[in-house]
This record gives sequence, structure tokens and C-alpha cells, in this order.
Amino acid sequence: MRLIAGALALACAPGFAQQPDRVKAGAEIYARNCSPCHGARMLDPQGAFDLRKFPRDQRERFFTSVTKGKNAMPPWGDVLKPEEIEALWLYVTAGERD
Repeated sequence: MRLIAGALALACAPGFAQQPDRVKAGAEIYARNCSPCHGARMLDPQGAFDLRKFPRDQRERFFTSVTKGKNAMPPWGDVLKPEEIEALWLYVTAGERD
């Protein structure tokens, strides 16, 4: 019974229903800003980090890398807002479904 109550509480939580919209927004941000180096739909990154393999439990590492840059990747902290980086994270962790 607690499990059902917890699932209902999560489903009713603010933002839960908006998650697919945020993933879609992340896909658009990715296509515009990340795909030139990481490849369309995170496929064939041609030397850039393969984001399909990014550890799903390392959200802070992702945020730091995007915000401050890493290796050859420039920092995006002055370009992307925190909510855009969050949408990007949701897209990367959702993975391509097509």
C-alpha cells in the first residue's frame, strides 16, 4: 500500500507530467548546441565523448562538464541556463527512443 501511495505522490508531484516536454526541450538544445561535436542523436561522436555511455548516476559531473567545459569542450555556463542544462541532462539520460 505504501508503494502505491508513493507512486501516486510522485505522479502528482509538480513537474512530473512535464518530464516528456523537458526531454524534448533537451533534445532541441542538444541538436542546436551539442550535435556538431557529439553527433546527431548521440551517435557517431567522432572523437567527442559518447554521451550514450555517460554514467546515469553522475548528474553533478555532467553539470560541471557542461558549465565549465572539459578537455576540448568549451564551457557552456554563459550560454545555457541551469534549466536548459537540466533539460539536456534529462535528454541524455533518457537516451534515444527511435
